[in-house]
Amino acid sequence: MASIKEKIGYALGDAAAGGITWKIMSIAFPFFFTNVFGLSLGDTAALMLIARMFDVFTDPIMGSLADRTQSKWGTYRPWLIFGSIPFGIIFALLLFTPELDPEGKRIYAYTLYLLMMAVYTAVNVPYGSLLGVMTEDDNEKNEFSSYRMVGAYAMGFITLLSFPYLQKFVGGSDAHQYAVLGAGFGILAAAMTLACGLMTKERVKMVRAEKFSFKQFIDLFKNGPWLILTSIGICTNFFNGFRYAVAAYIFQYCMGGDITVSSLIINYTVFMAFGEVTCMIFGGLSPKFTSLIGSKRMAFIWASVICLILSVAFYFVPMSPSSIWWMIALVVLTSIGVGLYSPLLWSMYADVADYATEKFGTSSTGLIFSSGTMAQKFGGAVSGSLIALLLGLAGATMLKDEMGNESIDPASVTESVRTMIWALFSLFPAAIALLMGALAFIYPIKK
Repeated sequence: MASIKEKIGYALGDAAAGGITWKIMSIAFPFFFTNVFGLSLGDTAALMLIARMFDVFTDPIMGSLADRTQSKWGTYRPWLIFGSIPFGIIFALLLFTPELDPEGKRIYAYTLYLLMMAVYTAVNVPYGSLLGVMTEDDNEKNEFSSYRMVGAYAMGFITLLSFPYLQKFVGGSDAHQYAVLGAGFGILAAAMTLACGLMTKERVKMVRAEKFSFKQFIDLFKNGPWLILTSIGICTNFFNGFRYAVAAYIFQYCMGGDITVSSLIINYTVFMAFGEVTCMIFGGLSPKFTSLIGSKRMAFIWASVICLILSVAFYFVPMSPSSIWWMIALVVLTSIGVGLYSPLLWSMYADVADYATEKFGTSSTGLIFSSGTMAQKFGGAVSGSLIALLLGLAGATMLKDEMGNESIDPASVTESVRTMIWALFSLFPAAIALLMGALAFIYPIKK
C-alpha cells in the first residue's frame, strides 16, 4: 500500500512537467516566439511542427530504452533523478532571447527547442511509465493518476496566475522578463522532478525483454486498445493545444489587451488559470466520478460531451471585454470535463500496458506510456503550427522592426482574423471533443 507521501512525490513529477514547463510551452510559446523573440509566423509554425514531430519518433525509442534500464534506483526512476538538472537548464535557456541577427535567432530557437523536446522525452516517458510499476492494484493506479493530475493542475494554476504579476515585479523589457521567469521556473521544475525520482518506489517486477527487438514496435500495431487510446490521446492534446496556445491572441487582438477588474489583472495566463483550478478539483474527483458512472470508458465519454457542449457555447459569447466573466465561466465549466478525463487517460494507458503483457508475454510499459507523451507532442505540435498557419490564411501578416525581428502587424488583424481566433478557441476544440468521445465509445477495455 503506497503512502500519501509517495503519492504526493509522484504528483510533483507532473507538477514540474505538466504544471510548469509544458504549460508555459503550450500557452506562452507561440506568442513569445512571434511577439517577443522575433520569429515570423512561418518560422514559428515550422519550429513547433518539426521539433515536436521529431519527438514523435524518439518517444517510442525512449520508452523501449527505459524498459531495459537496470540500476540500483530501479528501471524508470534514474531517468528522473539524473535528467532533472538538464531539464531545468534547457527550459531556462529556451526562454532567453539572445542578441543575434534573425538567422542566428532562428538557429538558436531550433537548436534549443529540439534539445528541450529531447530532455522532456528522457524525463517524462519514464515518469509516465512509473505508474505501471508502483502498484498492481487498479484502484491505487487510479489514485496515483488522480494525484498526478491534481499536482499538474495545481501547479499550472500557480504558474499561470502568478505569471503577469511576476512579469510586473521583474520589470524591464518583455525579453528580460521571460528570461528571468524562465530561469526561476526552470530551477523549480528541476527540483520537483528530482524530488519525484527520490520519493517514489518501483514495486512491480517486470517481465523484461532484455534484447532490443523491433517486434515490440510491431506488436503495438497489433494492439487494438493501444491504437484507439493513442488516437484519443492525440485528440485530448489537440483540444488543449488549441485553447492554450490561442488564449494570448484572444487578449491581444480580440480584447484589446489585458483587462483590469478592481485590482485583478486578467491576461491570457490568468484567464486560463481559472480553468486550472477547476481541473485540479475535478481531477481529484475523477476516481469517484468513474465509480459512479461504472467504467473509465463511459466516464471519458461523458467528460467529452461536457467539453463539446461548452466549447460550442463559447463561440456565441460576444467578443468584448464586458463579456469577460461569461468567458471565464465557460472556461471553468469546460475544465470540468478536462479535469475528469485527464486522470482517466493515464490510468487507461496502464490498463493497455497490462493487456499488452498478457497478450504478448513481455512487459512494454515504457513503450506503451511513451505513446502518451508522443500524443502530447504530436497534438501540441500540430495545433501550435495550425494556429500560426490559420491566422496567416485569415489575413494576418508580419511586420519587421529595424533589427529585422518580426511580429504580427496590428493593422492586418481584421474581423476575419479575430473570428478565426475565436473559432480556434471554441469550434475547433468542439469538433475534437466530438471525435475523442466517439473514439472512447469504441475503446474495448471496459474496466
